[in-house]
Amino acid sequence: MNVVALSPFDLAVAALLILALAGLSLRMHLGVERPLLLSAVRSTVQLLLIGLVLKLLFDSARPLWVALLATVMLVVAGREVMVRQKRRFVGWWGFGLGTLSMFVSSFAVTLLALLLVIGIDPWYAPQYAIPLLGMVLGNTMNGISLGLDRLTQDAAQRRAVIEARLALGQDWRRAISDSRREAIRIGMIPIINAMSAAGIVSLPGMMTGQILAGTPPVEAVKYQILVMFLIAGGTGSGTMVAVGLASRRLFDERQRLRLDRLRLPRS
Repeated sequence: MNVVALSPFDLAVAALLILALAGLSLRMHLGVERPLLLSAVRSTVQLLLIGLVLKLLFDSARPLWVALLATVMLVVAGREVMVRQKRRFVGWWGFGLGTLSMFVSSFAVTLLALLLVIGIDPWYAPQYAIPLLGMVLGNTMNGISLGLDRLTQDAAQRRAVIEARLALGQDWRRAISDSRREAIRIGMIPIINAMSAAGIVSLPGMMTGQILAGTPPVEAVKYQILVMFLIAGGTGSGTMVAVGLASRRLFDERQRLRLDRLRLPRS
């Protein structure tokens, strides 16, 4: 494949866009210049490190190392889901809900693709397994984070309505059903928008990268369709599992709404 190598100078030119945006933020008193610069530095360091790790992983291709990297990805994604919540669950539930949901959904969807769709040998080949898991896990993380955030905030804002339904004899499932449906809908909006706009408004990243690397466009499109469907399946199932578990956690064994299980936002 005819790949054009990028030099540090090329990346530095692209970084000027971040510096210009930070300067505008400072001038307009938006207050996002520091997070923007820190995020840019963090992403650069993380991507460079993962590039080195993947190079070593591709050379060895041992299942133990693939499993270890996948576990690290899952743990970090679980932490990101937890810290993005305005009202997150107290204790290990804050971390466990998102992590368990992503494990059930993302890993199952990725294994389905590796074993039944792509059918590579060995099935854990890191050049396929890690990128697929990363794309599915990243998008599932966003969906779960949005869904849980909407559920917990909605439960707090509609506390009187939910408790009135409980007092009228409804069980916890019916009492919070509206909030649960809305949370799942919110969690699936990003992937629905991405699929609706793919190919017309935007060219997805995986397809663009393959085309830049020399892959025939039609073949790149096939892989992108596969990835979009995998992401949709992982995001939808993961959000449903997370919202379902979180909904149950909001009530005790006597079906009382327990907002004390949520960590209130700091003033």
